[in-house]
Amino acid sequence: MSKELAQEVKKRRTFAIISHPDAGKTTITEQLLLFSGAIRQAGTVKAKGKKSNKFAKSDWMEIEKQRGISVTSSVMQVDYDGYQVNIVDTPGHEDFSEDTYRTLMAVDAAVMVIDTAKGIEPQTKRLFEVVSHRGIPIFTFMNKLDRDGREPLELVEELEEVLGIDAYLMNWPMGMGSSLLGLYDLYNHRVELRRGDDDSHYLPLNDEGQVEGDYDFKSSSLYTQGLEDAQLLSEAGNPFDQNRINSGKLTPVFFGSALTGFGVQTFFDAFVDLAPAPSATLTVDEQVIDPADSRFTGFVFKIQANMNPAHRDRIAFIRICSGEFEKGLSTTLERTGKSLSMSHTTQFMADSREEVQSAVAGDIIGLYDTGNLQIGDSIYEGKQVVKFPALPQFTPELFMRVTPKNVMKQKSFHKGIEQLVQEGAVQLYKTYHTEDYIIGAVGQLQFEVFQYRLQNEYNAEVEMIPMGHKIARWIKPEDLDPKMSSSRNILAKDRFDRPVFLFENQFAENWFTSKYPDIELEKLL
Repeated sequence: MSKELAQEVKKRRTFAIISHPDAGKTTITEQLLLFSGAIRQAGTVKAKGKKSNKFAKSDWMEIEKQRGISVTSSVMQVDYDGYQVNIVDTPGHEDFSEDTYRTLMAVDAAVMVIDTAKGIEPQTKRLFEVVSHRGIPIFTFMNKLDRDGREPLELVEELEEVLGIDAYLMNWPMGMGSSLLGLYDLYNHRVELRRGDDDSHYLPLNDEGQVEGDYDFKSSSLYTQGLEDAQLLSEAGNPFDQNRINSGKLTPVFFGSALTGFGVQTFFDAFVDLAPAPSATLTVDEQVIDPADSRFTGFVFKIQANMNPAHRDRIAFIRICSGEFEKGLSTTLERTGKSLSMSHTTQFMADSREEVQSAVAGDIIGLYDTGNLQIGDSIYEGKQVVKFPALPQFTPELFMRVTPKNVMKQKSFHKGIEQLVQEGAVQLYKTYHTEDYIIGAVGQLQFEVFQYRLQNEYNAEVEMIPMGHKIARWIKPEDLDPKMSSSRNILAKDRFDRPVFLFENQFAENWFTSKYPDIELEKLL
């Protein structure tokens, strides 16, 4: 363990942004990149159509630009105030929550974006539960303060009651929407004015909590009421406790507007100060992997095909858990026991990238892969085997039969399906006897994206026939008897050749278990 490596690891801040769709998750990502100096102009997910070509930097996939949604995690790495910040912008749409769940296994903190007009929404609650289960710090950004929304106190109360986490107010709004005056910044002991010039944007507070000097806004009820509310809430609220923040029990709460950038830099400044550096990781056999250990270890949490459609590339996203990566590093792939040379690696700014020469624990790197790697793979340097815990995989609920429209393009069809299912958004099955293709997904949008990408990235048009809801259950290969298949269940194989039954409904599954009581049915998460 070197002192230099330990110092580099301490500079890392790796986090994911979670929210309900349309809460402003991708927009705040843009602002973070803007304030870091990584981009000159923030794009917006809504900026689509003939009048604008200004798309969100993190939405690099063509379908995301067309539909104004995020359907895949993207990774951005920037330098900010002496820190190396790794931002993971996750899919907002609930149909792609599996990708988000896996991404949350690869970060050290989470930023939760909440729409002030809507409060806690279902997808936010689900994702919060995953983050909370991991016990990692959660920072809350109450967004869209430039619009009229719900009362701030009501939002904070809902945050605590619905999510069961204590809140610590970092700032407090003075007004909202068109009447927004600014923020009473409790953490930095200042007022941040919405329309202040360079000299008056941030105004320090005196010992009484007042802005010194003769300013017109001081006679406004927005200022006086905001000051009273903030001071009262500060005295009556939860005390600041860094240990409780680190364990995910206390969330610092910020108000602001991602669209206008108001309050975002204040948030980001506090975040890099308060968020943790990478911490130790446990292996399946309970080895403690210290991030400052000189030996390189990491795991694959995401695979993405065709980030550069011109080259048909495939990139495995690797979270470094310990040590330092250097180009050409010789490692071992735990699943196969085979050596893996990490020669062609990259770091990201959404769809743009550059070859990485070195990286340390906490960083996320991309490894160009020809099909050797899978989601959840562990990679390590040296002789001692390292295996990290498996990443979550969901049991599909919706199913489609898939056939190519043009039999002359079978090769493109098979290649496209093979590469896209390796990303983990959809799962591939083949019927046991006829080997017809069936794909399963958690939500309908996954099918639409899958069909779009097959056509646009692989030139393979497909016919998709809905099969509706099914209940997928796996059985051990040694327990399989093809005669178990009936009109109420479809016997198939997954892409790892494991036998799986697709039951028509709960009644069909119950009938099966009563007829074959010794057969154990298994499901994914």
